[in-house]
Amino acid sequence: MAAMSLRFHEIAEGGHRILNPFTHDKLALLGEIARLRPGHRLLDLCCGKAEMLCRWSLAYGIEGVGVDISDVFLAAGRARAEELGVAGRVRLEKGDAAAYRAERGAFDVVSCLGATWIGNGLAGTVELMLPALRAGGILLVGEPYWNSEPPEGAYEAFGFGREDFTSLAGTIDRFEAAGVEVLEMVLADGDSWDRYVASQWWTLSDWLRDNPGDPDVEGVRDFLERCRRSHVEYGRRHLGWGVFVVRPR
Repeated sequence: MAAMSLRFHEIAEGGHRILNPFTHDKLALLGEIARLRPGHRLLDLCCGKAEMLCRWSLAYGIEGVGVDISDVFLAAGRARAEELGVAGRVRLEKGDAAAYRAERGAFDVVSCLGATWIGNGLAGTVELMLPALRAGGILLVGEPYWNSEPPEGAYEAFGFGREDFTSLAGTIDRFEAAGVEVLEMVLADGDSWDRYVASQWWTLSDWLRDNPGDPDVEGVRDFLERCRRSHVEYGRRHLGWGVFVVRPR
């Protein structure tokens, strides 16, 4: 992720705990589905503010490692771990998730939610995740997909290549081709998308009001307009997102 794009997301998601189109209820449901138990270990690549890791450590007694490139997000994650009393079980590391090399077979769950760009796509990201997974463990992969065939303008609005993502069925096919079986899924809906995207608009607007002299002000203003327009014009109708629970065949 380019440094400029990262800063825009740090600003836009300043008020967010979950940095994907997931509600707290959906995150809790995913934890239940993952069948977590005390002593399980989770590696979360591109962990953002580590809300998933911290909440699940509190709820299930798991331990974990989160890796992210953003100092801003990691600082928020460490504060959250202290707030929830799980700092002794959660370790957050700054680093490029694409280059992170965990101990082989050391984790019961390996996750990467909404950041399969680290492996240049879904298949490459699954390949990056598998070495850290113990036998019998699961991967959690968050990935966009198209709910319906998008018009040409949608690709430009989101900055996606035509082959970056596919339909929900096509996404399942991509997992199969990567050598893993889809066991379960928890999908975003219109409301969870709104809470992720639309709730950034106010945050960005406040930042623009409060930082008129910042050198990035025009870039942030453009970012806000693109986020708003792409969501209402294309995203809510055409773009899906979900977390897929998979394991090696």
